[in-house]
Formats: sequence, structure tokens, C-alpha cells
Amino acid sequence: MHLMFLGLQNTSIDRSSQRNRKRSETKARTAGSAFAMHYWVRASSSDFAGPLPQPRSGHSAVNVGRSKIVVFGGLRDKQFLNDVTVYDAENKLWFQPECTGSGSDGQVSPCPRAFHVAVAIDCHMFIFGGRSGGKRLGDFWVFDTDIWQWSELTSFGYLPSPRDFAAAAAIGNRKIVMYGGWDGKKWLSDVYILDTISLEWTELSISGSIPPPRCGHTATMVEKRLLVYGGRGGGSIMGELWALKGIIEEENETAGWTQLKLPGQAPSARCGHSVTSAGHYLLLFGGHGTGGWLSRYDIYYNDCVVLDRVSVQWKRLPTSNEPPPARAYHTMTSVGSRYLLFGGFDGKSTFGDFWWLVPEEDPISKRIVDSSLRKVSEKNDGSGTADTLQPARKGNETEESEFSELRKRLEVSATLPTKEYHIMDEKDDKELLELASKLSAYDNEVSSVDQAAAAVRDHWRESPPGAIQLKELGTLLRDYKRLINLHYFVNNGFTSKLLENAASHREVHRFYHVKSAVQLRMDDVPKLLAEYKSFL
Repeated sequence: MHLMFLGLQNTSIDRSSQRNRKRSETKARTAGSAFAMHYWVRASSSDFAGPLPQPRSGHSAVNVGRSKIVVFGGLRDKQFLNDVTVYDAENKLWFQPECTGSGSDGQVSPCPRAFHVAVAIDCHMFIFGGRSGGKRLGDFWVFDTDIWQWSELTSFGYLPSPRDFAAAAAIGNRKIVMYGGWDGKKWLSDVYILDTISLEWTELSISGSIPPPRCGHTATMVEKRLLVYGGRGGGSIMGELWALKGIIEEENETAGWTQLKLPGQAPSARCGHSVTSAGHYLLLFGGHGTGGWLSRYDIYYNDCVVLDRVSVQWKRLPTSNEPPPARAYHTMTSVGSRYLLFGGFDGKSTFGDFWWLVPEEDPISKRIVDSSLRKVSEKNDGSGTADTLQPARKGNETEESEFSELRKRLEVSATLPTKEYHIMDEKDDKELLELASKLSAYDNEVSSVDQAAAAVRDHWRESPPGAIQLKELGTLLRDYKRLINLHYFVNNGFTSKLLENAASHREVHRFYHVKSAVQLRMDDVPKLLAEYKSFL
């Protein structure tokens, strides 16, 4: 069933062809089951020329033609934007075209907005809706990228109601499908089809069960189906994957939704994420949600999850270094075999940074290796010449060598602790001491800090994940990092035991660089606690 809804299976085949198909699919699964290691690399000044777009979130960035990305609108510091900035990938150039245009009120371009939908058909970018200030918009524009001209369109048929946070995708090279959104009073679940030639909007009549109304989701065409993931609706953030059939007129299918429950490492519930299509898989990045134990906070993500259309399952994209800061309402566009991340919001700050996500054979990935080698070289290139410095320097080189060996065995690049990575001492961790006191196992006046730490660790050793309270998570995360440091630096030396068993410790440090408990997801807490207990 899953294969059928991803457009990879026919509904009527004989037994012989079915056996052949199964053999072919088995081979395809084997070929597509392993993804190349990828690297996150922050873009440098040498990557681009021209004026970069200013920081923003809730903007759109669409691929036009073979080599252009058009960025439009967005929000920055409560200011809504309507500028256009174009990236010419062939010339590695950003530029701001001089735009002309005509609107119903005589304006040259759409009013400033964010959280709109933008879809490219050939050289045209179609814009609908969004928000400007507190107003939801329902206007409809097309941008001709051959002559950089805006035109407000008068539509025929059933024009969608004003909305923001909807999602849309191109159906071939003529039509656009749009689903859901928020109209300021309620979440929406309607589906509209736009014919870009006749400019006619048609509301799709759907039989059977439908997904809960939502906004902030993604919508992606895969073969003949629209795949919708995530979103917010009814006061909750969702994590389901739905497929809509019957949107291609020539197929003569009855329109209907089906919820897909795929195996593998599915992403957590979220909204404001991005989904980018690339070959036989879809790449999901970022977004935000609530965190269970951290339900009072919005949790922002920076993970990469792949929906593999060949094996029809969720997988984690293997990345070998630290990802960009977590964010939502960003854009991720494909540039050949690369992905380009821009902008977004993390609940406090609006981003204007650019990041490349590239396979390991890409020349850009070599920057990570070169940077690591440069840092090691600078560290070892001391200017002291006294004889007393030589033994210490030799010790540092040995330690670097051991770290390098462990990195190779663990297949990670920058996840190991160093002495320079400052971790709060137990005696300075007031929350740890307060927790110990509440457990009635520690008295500030008569007991030692070591006894306090032991009491808290005994408490966590016996606690199931569901018993960990919200206010304990920050303390647990800090003590987790302390235990890792103790594990590595015993008597000022690197423990060799982990090197001997490196192959079985591939993810032992997955939370070491999490700066705050606020960044943890609901499903991270059991994993964090399990890793913590492994060091006790």
C-alpha cells in the first residue's frame, strides 16, 4: 500500500510480473538503502558575489529554471518584506532585479508579506496569500523571471479564502495544488487546484476521511500523489504523513486521502519545517514543536530526516559534523547535488546565515577537514622553546593523535570533548545541590559535594524516563557532560578502554554539544537518560 501511494506500484499485474517487480524492488532497496555521508558547511564570502538577502523568516525561495533561486518576502524584526533577491548558481551571484509590474490598486509588486505560498512553473513564480501585519491575504500574483515583471491576476472559479501558513506544490508544468492554512479564526483542510493557463481555481471534492485541518505543514508532489507532513492544528503539533490521490485529471481517480505509516526513524511532530525533493528521496530539515516534558516551550530542530522512496521508509541522513543552529520557517533549496539553507527563526533570533549541505565527495566538504587540520596545527605550533615545555607539548600531540584515532573509528568529526570545553563543576551547580537536598540525601552543612552528586546520580539511575521532571532536565544534561569528561580525562589522561570498544559507541556523545535542555525533543529524554546511565 505504501508503494502504491508513493507512485511506485501498479494496481493490476499478473503473478509473474509481480515476482519480477519484487526482485527489482529488492535490488532498488539495496542500492538506495545507504546514503552518502553529508557535511554541513557554513557558506563563506568566496561562495557568493553581489548583495545577499537580509536576514528573514517566513519567506519563500523557489528554484526557477536550471540555475536560479528567487527569494521573496519574509519577516524580520516585526517588519514584513516584499523585496526580490535572485541567486544565479552558474555565476555564483546574488542580485536584486529592477522589477516592474501592475496591481489592482496601481502598485508595482505585492504588498510586504510572510508565510505565503510560492510555486514556480517554468519561468513564472506564482504567489498566493500570506500575512501582512495582522491581516491574512488572499491576493494572487505571478512574477515573470524573464522580464522581472509582477502581475496581479484576476482569477476565475472558486477563489481560495485569505490565509497564511498554507502549503502548495506544482503538478507537472501547468497546475498547482494548495492545501490547508490558517484564516485567522480556524485551521483549514480544503484543497484547491489552480490551472496556470486558464487561471481557474477549483476546490477539490474529496471523499472518505480527511486529515485534521492544519497550517505550517509541507506539501510535496511525488509521482501522482501529494504528500503532506506535519503542521499545527487544533492546538497541537502533528507528526503524520498523508497522501492525496486524484489530483491529476487524466488519471480519472476519485480524490481521497490515505494516512501513511512508514517504518524507520520517523521525524518528530513539527511545523515550520522544510521538505526538499532530490532524486529518489525527500529531505526534511528543521521546524519546531513541543517537547513533552518541555511542553511549556517551543523546541526548535536542526535534524535531517530522509523519506526514501525506494525502500519506502524514514531514515536519518548521516552527517559527520555539527549542524546549523536549530530553526523553523527557513528555506532549503537544491543547487545541483547541494542544498542551500537560508534564514529562519529560533524563537528569539532571525537568521541571515547560509549553509551548504553537501555529500562527502563535494569539494566544499574539504573545508571541514582543512579547518580541523588548521586548528590542530595552530594548537601545536607553540612559540615556547624552553626544555620544560617539550614533554607537555609531546603529551598534547599524543592526546590529539588518540582523539584523531577515535574520531576515525566513531566516524565523527567534532563530537569529542576537549579539556577546553568548560563544564560547570558540581560545587557550582546550585540546581544539582538543591535537588540533592530535596532527595533528603544531602545536607549543605555536613555532607560533601561528592555525596550530593552521588545521591542525585543514584536517583537518576533508578528513574524511568517518564519520572524525569521538567526542572531536572538542565541538571541532568550538565551532569551527563561532566560524566563524559570524567570518562575521558581520568588522572589527566585519555582512557584507552573506549578506543578498544569504539565500534560499539557510535552515538555515545549525541547530546554533548546540546547547549540547553530547551533544545531537547520529547523522544530525546529516554535516549539521554540511557546514555547517562551508561556512564554511571
